[in-house]
This record gives sequence, structure tokens and C-alpha cells, in this order.
Amino acid sequence: MIPGHASPDELVLDEPTSRLCAAITGGGLAPVRLAVIAPAGYGKSALLDLLATTEGAHRRGGSGGLLLVDDAHLLCDKDFAEIEAHLTDESAGLVIAARPRPRPTGLTALLGRLRGQIVLRAFDVDRTAACLSALGADPRQAAFVHSQTGGVPGLVHRLAPHMCPERDTVPPAALEEFRLDLDRLTVEQVQALLAAEVNADTTLLADLLDKAPTATAALVDEARATGLLAADGTLLPLAATVLRALVPADQRTAVLGGLARLRLARTGPTSDFAAALLAADASGPAAGAVYAAAAAEAEPTFAVRLHQAAENAGHPVDEVGRAEAEARAGDLDTALRRADALLVAGDPRAAHVAAAALAHRGQPTRSAELYNWAGSGALAVIGFAATGRVAEARTALPGHSAEPPTLFTTATTLTARGVLDSIDGDAAALSTVVRAAEVMEPVGRSALLPDSPAALGAILAVHTGATGIAEPLLARAATANTGGELFRARHALLAAWPAMLRGEPVEIVAPRTPRDHLFAIGLAVGVARRAGDLAALRRVWDKAHEVVVRHEIDLFTLLPLGEFAVAAARLGDQDRFAPFLRRAWTLLDSLGNPPVWTALPHWFAFHAELSSGNPTPLAHVEALAASSDPFPGALAEAARCWLEVLSGKITTAQVESAARALHATGLHWDAARLAGQAATRTTDRKRMLALLDCARTLRSEATREDPTPAGTSPLSGRELQVAELVLAGLTYKQVGDRLFISAKTVEHHMARMRSRLGATSRGDLLAQLRDLVATTSPGA
Repeated sequence: MIPGHASPDELVLDEPTSRLCAAITGGGLAPVRLAVIAPAGYGKSALLDLLATTEGAHRRGGSGGLLLVDDAHLLCDKDFAEIEAHLTDESAGLVIAARPRPRPTGLTALLGRLRGQIVLRAFDVDRTAACLSALGADPRQAAFVHSQTGGVPGLVHRLAPHMCPERDTVPPAALEEFRLDLDRLTVEQVQALLAAEVNADTTLLADLLDKAPTATAALVDEARATGLLAADGTLLPLAATVLRALVPADQRTAVLGGLARLRLARTGPTSDFAAALLAADASGPAAGAVYAAAAAEAEPTFAVRLHQAAENAGHPVDEVGRAEAEARAGDLDTALRRADALLVAGDPRAAHVAAAALAHRGQPTRSAELYNWAGSGALAVIGFAATGRVAEARTALPGHSAEPPTLFTTATTLTARGVLDSIDGDAAALSTVVRAAEVMEPVGRSALLPDSPAALGAILAVHTGATGIAEPLLARAATANTGGELFRARHALLAAWPAMLRGEPVEIVAPRTPRDHLFAIGLAVGVARRAGDLAALRRVWDKAHEVVVRHEIDLFTLLPLGEFAVAAARLGDQDRFAPFLRRAWTLLDSLGNPPVWTALPHWFAFHAELSSGNPTPLAHVEALAASSDPFPGALAEAARCWLEVLSGKITTAQVESAARALHATGLHWDAARLAGQAATRTTDRKRMLALLDCARTLRSEATREDPTPAGTSPLSGRELQVAELVLAGLTYKQVGDRLFISAKTVEHHMARMRSRLGATSRGDLLAQLRDLVATTSPGA
């Protein structure tokens, strides 16, 4: 069939149906006794029109031959008796078309005597395009027309003449064509269609109409028979537009409002129903009440829309809940404005919202003050400690009975204690914060936090040389969705930090908050510096200065600040960054220079001075050596070795020892660089080759992060993480999302593991990985 030459009737029928019609009219199927049962618009009349053009076929009123009966669902007992009489002739044929509902008794009996049924199907997009082209419309609009009509042939035919070639919209003239269709429906049928528009179930509609469930189900079937519903019972988009345009507003409001009142009387989540009401532009008090109820349980971005819809509908809005939703959705400015207005009335809940928003905007001091005023001691402790106000932090630390021992309270209290312990030099501080992150996991998804225990634990891990703890900790937080969408970027950015320190390629996700922006720029600076890409470093440099100006210097921002310090020296721009670095050292002085927090700043400062041409940055070396902790000790040894290398005093064993100790702390790139610089400065060829081999070894291990004891597995810690997730059935993309890396990087990990293990096939690789994971997992 050539679309350009097809008749209007043929355009409605698909290829199988057209072939069946040809068989019927060609006499290949005699006597024909078939039914065509389909909703309106599927082409029943078009099929009968095609058959009526053949010899021997006739509509009701003729005799003998092939009898064609349309709209049989509207016939009476007398009509069915006439058709039964026609069938007494064994050679007589019959094709009868009807909607699924209503179903008269006579029709049911008649269908039982027929031999089969012709199935009419909706168009796919390609056939929609062919139909549009044949009708003189633009076939490029096929996807839009199909999405509006569900491919129902009759609806495509009705919409096609009205389409504007340049716009994918339903013109008003197309809607007017449906006015007569609606006028033919009963009031209850229209109500059933309106109920379908908001996905109301049959029970809800039965309560609205005060009808029995069986009668209501029959009514829904009649609504489905109009052809305005999709196969799953939802209203087609075109039909929804028709109802909104042609059903009087008071009638719509009455039906949708009644459904809303009935839904409110039920228990259970209301988000899906609220979304349907919102899509239907439902308003009025009952709809507003549904919006308000759903806002309390919805995800932040949707909750913001629901709060606005409730207000538009005239329903009272929980303004604090609204501000919290705005903050969790990342709209910090709006949340702050709303919370600030509520603070005038002395609402402590508003203070919690403002405090969290200020923390994400890089203002931890004011955040801590608000938390303290609102009585949230643990969160105040974190902010006070981060900004050097330790005495106030200790005062704010809640006692054992100050707050109910919920999971949230327990997690925040553990975090606060861990931060204070890190300042006091307690070796168990990191463990305390890690435990806090695990306690937060079941309840953290819906919490508005100034920072997550996982994020603080990761920062603390990097500062103590325990980078192997940071990434799994952040991966768990991402899986638990701790902090919701507001923290997704923060967790991903922090997870990239250990990878950058190892010298690996890093994917920098788009930041959502000013604090995220600081860390994103820190990563960009660090990556460019390690790659030796001065052009990239200069491109990002002005942004680095901008984010530091906008962000308060605190304990948890020392990582990006350290990267900026080295880059400033590398670019000869120390003067512009000097004030911020002085603030950082003043902060650390106010805390008593705790080794946990001063080790990395001294390391970065040491390299900044080397880059600036200062040959004797001994003050930083001495500060590192003064600590008895292993991490500062490893840094001190490496710093001393670095100075000797630069002075030409190169001892192979010393360099290798210092580089490997540095490598063990997670600073793989620095370790390889130390060995490489020593190799380029020695004049002894044997030493040079040994040191180059050491540098290559450390550089090749830059993609490894192995927290397991040496010798327990031939795979690195990251490779074991990848293996566990692949064995759990996750795709490479899902594994990448979980570990904040790309699917391509996951594929590379799998290829390296296959090569290292000597696997001969993917099945062999998976079998070996199962054994390795089993022997290296806890409790094995």
C-alpha cells in the first residue's frame, strides 16, 4: 500500500488488517463470521467501509452475502433478532463491529456464534508519520502527535489537519472538534474521564458517585471504550487537554475536589495523587490540602512545587517546611530569605534551615551561632570547632539526656565528638566520625544537614593519610542518599580527592552550592598542576581566587586551600592568596595546631615554598617532624629527602624508603614525583635506573588504593570494590555511579584485572573474582 495513494479508510488500518480485508473480499474466507471489538477511533467503521465496496457485501437492510454491522453495542433486541435470522443461511457472512462497552445481552449471545475476531491496533510512530504525510501534514511532527494521541488512528486523523508545521502544540480548533463527543457522554462518563485524568482508582470514583464497585467498574469500561484512554487506563494527553478546555471549570473543580477530599480521608502516601492533581491544574481548598499533605513527604524539588500549588489554591502553607524543601532542593537564597523572615518571630525551626543554608554557602560561623541559639548543640559544636571557637564548642556539646537518643541525634553527637577528638589528638577520632556516618545512613536521606558525617569523615581521612577509608565511606553515603540531592555533588567531589592525590584522571561533577564550588575548583587546580598543564591552571586560576574570597576559611576547607597555595606559588601569585593563608594558620594556631589538621597544610606549604624558589622551607619540615603521629612523620621524612635531592645529595635507599612511605599515605603522585626527581638529578647511571624503576612502579600503582593487608589480594582496594559490584549484577554504568567514576573507567579496571589474573574469558575472570572477594571480605 502506497501512503500517498491510500484512501482515508486504508490509512486507518495496519498491514495485517488490510491483508485480512483483501482475503475477505477476495473470497478466500467464506463464509466470514467475524467480530471487530475496539474502542472508538481504532478504525472499525473504516474497516467496514472498505468491505462494503466489495461485491456481495452490504450494510444492514440488504439480504444474503456478507452482512456488515457497525456500532452493534447500540442495537436493541429486535436488531439482534434480524442478524440472527441472517445467520440461518449457512453461506451468509457477517462482520460485526462494536465498542467493548456497553455490552447488551443480545450482542454477547451473537458474539458467541462468531468464528473469530479482527484485532485493530494503534499506530506506532512510523505509521503515524506515514498517516500525517498522506493527510498533507508534516511527518516530522509524528513523535509529538503520537505522544498526544497514543497512536489511536481516529485521533491522529482528527488532529492532523490542525497541526501547525512550526509548532508542536494542539491548536484550539482541534479541541473544538471534540465538543460533540463530550456532549454525547453522560455526566457520569465525563466524571469517569476526569477521574482518569488524576489516576483515581475505581474505589475512589465509586465513593464519589455513591455507586457500587461493580457498577463503577462498568462505567470505567464505558469511559475506556471512548478511545480516550491509553491501554493502562490513563487519560491520553490529547484527551486531558480536551477536558481542560471543554468541561466547565465548576464541573471539573467539583469532581477533582471531591476526589481530593476522599483521598485525604485515606491513609498512605499522597505524592502520586498530588502529582496527578498538579498536572490537571486542579485548584480549590481540597486540592490545596492534598498539595500541602504531599509536600511533607515528597522529594525536595517536587515539595517546593507542591508548597507553591497549595498556596495558589488558598491553603495554609507550612512556611518552615517550605523553606526546608527549598534548601534541600539547592535553592539556598530563597530558603534563607524565607527562613530569615520567620526568624523575626523567633521560630527555632527556621533557625535550623537558615543555619544549614549558611553552612552550604560557606559561612560556618553564623551557621554555628544559629544552631546554638536553636538548641541544636551537636551541629553547633561542628561549626564552632571548624572556625576555632573550641571553648564554645565544648560548651555546646549536648549531655547524655539533652535530646532524645534518635539515630539522627546519635549520628550528629558522634560527629561532634569525633571533630573535637581530632583537635585533641585522639587517635580514635576518625573511627568515631565513620561510625556516625553509618548511624546516619538509615535516616539521612530526608535530613537537612550543614554537612554529612561521611563528608567530614572523608576530609578527616585524607588529613590523616587514611585515604583508603574516604572513598568507601562516601560510596556508602551515596548509596544511602545521605543528605538527599543536596549532598550528591559534595560526596562525589570529595570522593574524587583521593583519586587526584593518587594522580588518577578525575571527573569533576557540577557543583550545586558555593561550598561545592570551592572543592570543584580545588580539584580543577590540583588536576591541572599534577598534569603540568599551566594553560589549564591559568584558565581556572581567577575562579580559584573568587571562590576563596566568597568562602569563610574553616577547618574543613584546608584541602582546596592547600592546592591553591602551591598553585599560587607556581604561578607567582602568592601575594593575592597570602591573606587567606594567614587566616588558615591563625585558625590552626587558635586550635593549638593539632597534628591531624596541620600535617597536610605544612606539606602543601613546604611545596609552595619550593615552587617559589625558597630553598630552605625548614620551618614546615620541623613542624611535621615534631609530631609523633605516623602521617606527619612520613611527610617529614619525605620533605627532608626532597631537600637533599634538590641539593644533590641522593641516596637511593633513602629516596625509595621516603617515596614508599609517602605512597602508603595515599599521596601516590607525590611519591612517584620524589623518586622521579631524584632519578633526574643523580649522575650515577645505576642509581638513576633504580630510581626510575621505583618511580615507574609507584606511578603504575597510582590507580591502586589497597586498604587490605599486603599479600592478601593481587587486586587493589578500588579493584575489589569494582569486582564486588560487578559480581552483584550491576552494569558498568551503575558501578561507575556508585563509585563516582565513569563506565569507561570501570571497563578499564575490569580489563586490568583480567590481564593481572591471567583470565582466559569473562566467565573465568568472574569465577576468579568470586574467590578473591570471598577471601578478602570481612569475616572470611
